[in-house]
Amino acid sequence: MATRALILVEGHRANGPLYIQAAHHLGLHPITLSADPAQYDYLMAESIDAVRVDTGNLDALIRECTRRKTTHDIVGITGFTGLEESLYVTVANLCRHFDLPGPSPSSIEACCDKFTQRHILANAGIPVPAYRLATEVADVEIAAAEIGLPVIIKPAVGSGSSGVRLCRNLDELAEHTAYLLGGGHSWTSAPRILVEEFAQGPYYSADTMGNKVVAIGTANFMSLPNFVVSKCIFPAPLSDDEYERLAELSLSCLRTLSLYWGPANIEFRWTKRGPVVIEVNPRLPGWTTPRLIHLAYGVDLITEHIKLMIGTECDLRPRYLHTAAVQNLVPDRDGILDWIDGGSQAAAVPGISEVKFYVKANTPIVRRGDYLDSIGHVIAASPTHTRTDAILQRAVDLIGWSITSGITSDERK
Repeated sequence: MATRALILVEGHRANGPLYIQAAHHLGLHPITLSADPAQYDYLMAESIDAVRVDTGNLDALIRECTRRKTTHDIVGITGFTGLEESLYVTVANLCRHFDLPGPSPSSIEACCDKFTQRHILANAGIPVPAYRLATEVADVEIAAAEIGLPVIIKPAVGSGSSGVRLCRNLDELAEHTAYLLGGGHSWTSAPRILVEEFAQGPYYSADTMGNKVVAIGTANFMSLPNFVVSKCIFPAPLSDDEYERLAELSLSCLRTLSLYWGPANIEFRWTKRGPVVIEVNPRLPGWTTPRLIHLAYGVDLITEHIKLMIGTECDLRPRYLHTAAVQNLVPDRDGILDWIDGGSQAAAVPGISEVKFYVKANTPIVRRGDYLDSIGHVIAASPTHTRTDAILQRAVDLIGWSITSGITSDERK
């Protein structure tokens, strides 16, 4: 009998190892297809079956999967992506080609384009910030004037807050527009910029699987004008009415965008006019969110996603209700990291689940105002919000680092 295999297109520094572990636990053989497998340390460290292939080429992926079918029983396909989300469309098309469970390619494609997504949601009466699409400097200026400063400027396609910035005045607007259109931002297609109203208020995110809301969390950000998450907590401290309002709005988004299958992540701001949908991501959230949900609710989203892929019934019922939180370690300057220390002491604090540093001494630190600015994280969990907060702070206080300046603003861009 052929070995049952799970195909993983590309990798992910945080979620990739978890998918590998969950696949093994479910008796599956994980195979990673990547344009550059060496960029994912865990593939090399654990000698994972990895194949070099052009993951931007659907035909090349189909050929490789077809070749693998001669020796393996491919029972599921999923993938990861960094700042370019079009790979999710490719994965959806792969699932469709091999008649495997997966999302609708057209639904994923519409959702990954932030302008198209906004248009669909707004036409359905779902509250979203005011928005305009721009492709030239003059278009950005006109859109900002119509919406009114401050505005958010972001690429119409992308993730991880790459290229996203709050522009509070005309100088900031001109500077960031020049950065995006002048070669500072890496575009994989023709530049298209979303200009949107700055929806002010507490941030929340809902994580779903199919038509089920699994968890709702909240997050704090570093100082503006960029949007770098500093801390995230599950569950969010909400009243029953507030939770139901966000849950109902989440399900309305999924229905409107025809996201009937698999994981999704919906981001909100609770403004003066109530919750406003910032973005719907047709995928599992990255970084530490799956770990936080597992610690807070006892639900392993990654295992349940794989079970969904291979046609096994999911179990999304919470086993308990704790509070889990992560503090991202974000430097306040560019330069060279001289040292970072205190990880073992922080990990020894009762209630700490994980301490991880992403960088080592002598690493250049170049902040770009997105998720890659973080140099590590600390995760804590306990039965109560107050206790988790205290545990997390105690551990974070034990960690320190030193950065010697030496990188210019031009190098930063």
